[in-house]
Amino acid sequence: MQLLSNPMPNHPIHLPQSILPGIFSLLGDREGSLAYLIVEKGGQNILIDCPLWTEELQAWLREQGGVGTLWISHRDAISPQVGKIQDQFRCTIAIQEQEAYLIPGRSLTPFQDHYFLTPDIRAFWTPGYSPGSSCLYVQKQGGILFTGRHLLPIAPGQIGPIRQEKTFHWGRQLASVAKLRDRLSQKPLAYLCPGANRRYLGELGMIVDPWPQLEEWEVRK
Repeated sequence: MQLLSNPMPNHPIHLPQSILPGIFSLLGDREGSLAYLIVEKGGQNILIDCPLWTEELQAWLREQGGVGTLWISHRDAISPQVGKIQDQFRCTIAIQEQEAYLIPGRSLTPFQDHYFLTPDIRAFWTPGYSPGSSCLYVQKQGGILFTGRHLLPIAPGQIGPIRQEKTFHWGRQLASVAKLRDRLSQKPLAYLCPGANRRYLGELGMIVDPWPQLEEWEVRK
């Protein structure tokens, strides 16, 4: 696999990078961003957000069995290549309904509050960073949460919401963190995979044991 340079100095990283069995991190389409691939049985792989679309990546995705669903976590994760991804792999595109208009002329699966991609993989609407921001929870391997720009690493091993110039509604984002915490309170959560700030992820490429931070977030906000 080709070695790609991280935009942040002194943090070279292999992408695609295997971070868990059947879970890979990919270079995102926007500078500093991350996409992911979940390898599922039967060729129904889930691509999380739009990766940097290269011939090398396309060949690699075919080797993994292609893409069954492209799930979009927020508006900035929509690449100009989104149509090409759907055309090449004939995949469905799942996106929260408030941002479906950003992908005109395409076959979409819009959802409202939540949506099951598989019996073990569920999307939750978490508005704030963008109107249709959402997170994806995988109830496997101890529980994995893909957060897009909703929750990000703020230091090595630490997570939280970040108020950014593009943030749609900060108050809603804070409320969404609390709601997400409550939704996951009875579920396992061993890993968190964000959509940016990979310079804080270290060699593992993810945040390990994020639940204590999420559980206590209301006290720390």
